[in-house]
Amino acid sequence: MRRKLRILNFNMNNDKIPLALVTGAAHRLGRVFALTLARQGYAILLHYHQSVDAAESTAIELRSLGVPVILAQANLTDANSTQGLFAAVDESPHPLRVLVNSAARMQRGDARTLTVTDWDGTMALNLRAPFILAQQAARRMGDAGGLIVNVTDIGAEKAWSGYPAYTVSKAALESLTKVLARSFAPSIRVNAIAPGLALPAEGFPEQEWNRLVERLPLRREPRMDELGAALEFLLKNEYITGQTITVDGGYSLV
Repeated sequence: MRRKLRILNFNMNNDKIPLALVTGAAHRLGRVFALTLARQGYAILLHYHQSVDAAESTAIELRSLGVPVILAQANLTDANSTQGLFAAVDESPHPLRVLVNSAARMQRGDARTLTVTDWDGTMALNLRAPFILAQQAARRMGDAGGLIVNVTDIGAEKAWSGYPAYTVSKAALESLTKVLARSFAPSIRVNAIAPGLALPAEGFPEQEWNRLVERLPLRREPRMDELGAALEFLLKNEYITGQTITVDGGYSLV
């Protein structure tokens, strides 16, 4: 198990500040949600896997907002490493109140040729890790309560033949969201956010991406603050659990 723990802008007098753990927070949507939570006054446990430079850069940006930041490295496809991430939570004086499961793998493939290794790797990161993290987080939130948010995808409602493992994992994650919402109630709420065409996958052809965006009823990509607003909504409305908030510019209508 590999884990790196580094504390930035840490003030022991701020021990009452609630902690939010965001996976995959170095870049892309994880970074958006980490910044959203920091602006709401949460200390941030910023998880990353290999994106060291991006994690450091995001931590500096978070620190500029005046909140404590903890960087923790973990390979979430490894169950032991996933559980080990909570050593950083336990070492922090801040009570864990929010978990955002944002880390994910979106690997192109074909159902005829996709290897078992690739299938298992996607399921381990996109589905098993959120379950382990939610289970561990719930134990620490306890009766004091908290919020768990799984980042799914509008693809959970589609049949993307080019991304079979990803699509199935996100559909299963939405189902898991409902199961956990019932299991962890009443003290802990569990919801999901399902973006649409938010950010292209690595290596996705630009021309094809632009074509897909043009098909959207709103005919544009989302602003990152619009995705962050979905998380803000779930933070503030404490009567919502077991739901998936879709932020897709109308993609589900196409």
